Amino acid sequence: MKKILFVVLVSALVIVSCSLPQQTNTPVPLAPTETQTPAFTFTPQATFTPTTTLTSTATFTPTITLTPTVTFTPTFSFPSVTVNKQAHCRYGPSVAFLHAADLYPGDMGIADGRYEYSGWLHVKFDKIKYYCWVAPSVVDVVGDINTLRYNEPDLQTVGYSKYPAPPNIKTVRNGDEITIRWDQVKMTEDHDRGYLIIAFVCQDGNYLWWTKSFPNQYETSYTVRDEAGCPVPSEGLLYTVEKHGFSKPAQIPWIQP
Repeated sequence: MKKILFVVLVSALVIVSCSLPQQTNTPVPLAPTETQTPAFTFTPQATFTPTTTLTSTATFTPTITLTPTVTFTPTFSFPSVTVNKQAHCRYGPSVAFLHAADLYPGDMGIADGRYEYSGWLHVKFDKIKYYCWVAPSVVDVVGDINTLRYNEPDLQTVGYSKYPAPPNIKTVRNGDEITIRWDQVKMTEDHDRGYLIIAFVCQDGNYLWWTKSFPNQYETSYTVRDEAGCPVPSEGLLYTVEKHGFSKPAQIPWIQP
């Protein structure tokens, strides 16, 4: 009986040992899957680093070329003037205007404007605190006066006046002449500087700027030649003048030719 049991046990061991070779762990070949390492070929993404070429944006720095705007610095230089003979500086651009200051040879100043119709210069003299007008013939100029802007005299900024404009202004035309009349404005002898007419008249086909002053309050009429033939109608203003300044202007009722 023991012998049979032994035989059976040996047979079982043989069967088991024979079956062991069949456990071919064939999955071991999975090791070759390590060939998946080529996935690291994604590393060429590092080629994106050339984006550093964007640093070339620094080329915008040439915007510094805008600095040539400094060329605007050649700021305009006003002409300088030097008085060459004894003369008067006035509150307007003709001898008809009120005296503003006495000028003597050697007096210096700067011209900042000129008058379109007379060529007089608007000047700030070193010795005077205000601007006044001077004839170009009495000054020597350094600089180009043709570059100066045209200025208009503003008589209402000259001192002050407590007197009214001349009242009851009338005109009469006789052919190519027009006569202007007005009523007297009574002033003290100390204040009295008469009257001033500023007008545009037509003479020989030319439209002329024309001024006339009167020495005292008693002269209250004037006749001037004014013809037909100009594209713009003639006109004029009348002022009372005292030593402190000018009244407000009164319109002259001009009769056209």
